[in-house]
Amino acid sequence: MSEPQLTARAEPARARNAPKLWKPKRLLVTPAALAWGHGRGIVEQAEREGIPVTRLKVNRLSDLTGEDARRTYVKAKSTLAVVVAPPTKLRLQPIPPSADWRVDLAEGCPAHCQYCYLAGSLSGPPVTRAYANLPEILENLSAYAGRGAVTSRSEARAHEGTTFEASCYTDPLGIEHLIGSLAAAIEHFGRWDAPVQLRFTTKFDAVEPLLDLDHRRRTRARFSVNAAPVVARFEGGTAGLDARLAAMAAMARAGYPVGLTVAPIMAVEGWRDLYADLIERARAALAGIPDLDLTAELITHRFTPGSKQVLLDWYPATNLDLDETTRARKTTKFGSLKFVYTPDVMKEMRGFFMERLADRLPEARVLYWT
Repeated sequence: MSEPQLTARAEPARARNAPKLWKPKRLLVTPAALAWGHGRGIVEQAEREGIPVTRLKVNRLSDLTGEDARRTYVKAKSTLAVVVAPPTKLRLQPIPPSADWRVDLAEGCPAHCQYCYLAGSLSGPPVTRAYANLPEILENLSAYAGRGAVTSRSEARAHEGTTFEASCYTDPLGIEHLIGSLAAAIEHFGRWDAPVQLRFTTKFDAVEPLLDLDHRRRTRARFSVNAAPVVARFEGGTAGLDARLAAMAAMARAGYPVGLTVAPIMAVEGWRDLYADLIERARAALAGIPDLDLTAELITHRFTPGSKQVLLDWYPATNLDLDETTRARKTTKFGSLKFVYTPDVMKEMRGFFMERLADRLPEARVLYWT
């Protein structure tokens, strides 16, 4: 297959202690959200940050669309909404191969990744919604402990307990400085004296407020990483690669189980050298950390017809490889179509990662390849 070429770009120079923080242009809050103390706290934090707050008169978001798809994207991506999670969010869904259950603290993401996983998955403008009824969401989890079909029934992963994935539809660390929900969830799991684990993945690095929490090693902090040129070219608005690795090391030193989520793995020109460099950077960042509990999750790039169209509307100038003719067609269990790498490419990339990780980062326990 023809491999798109990426040229490495230097990451912008910034102080290591200055994390990448998102500041939305406005905050919308519904009346129902203001009935919750957590919702009022988010509004107060926004006001301290100088973010304009609009208190809506009805429990429906408005003024999210622009003149076209691109303007709608820009408007929604600069908006934080505080709402009450609907009852469907309290009926947890399994999320294989990551975890037993998906728990949503929020929905939407402030990053600008040109391959965005949420494109085509969430309906409407891509506004970030924070859920005000966090206490209700966390209290609801106890009904799912001891249940599940991913880690709970896996001989290899049963020691993780019942697992709850908090980053299926959001990057919780990317909005944590504004909503505080991730810290509350970590402390909830720390107090929860049971074989359970909270899991989240992030492309951000503002971990300092989490380091001293009483987590009791019941939260696994995973950092979504990629080859340096992929990060620079396709992951706008996120922390740089080395900043993420430094944040992962800080979390590991604070006693958290940590993980590398290498995603999406792309068959770009020179991918072997690029991903070998990534593994070396991770190895260097984690060197010498005592009691390191490290996992790796390996996820290749894929897209659907629907997500392709949404991404092209959002990023019309992208050079992301969305060529269907070079991909294999795969039907999901729900009957939908997605385009993945061909079997020969998948086999070659998988062999590379398994061999390289075993050789250079043997501490990493590979959970899955997909």
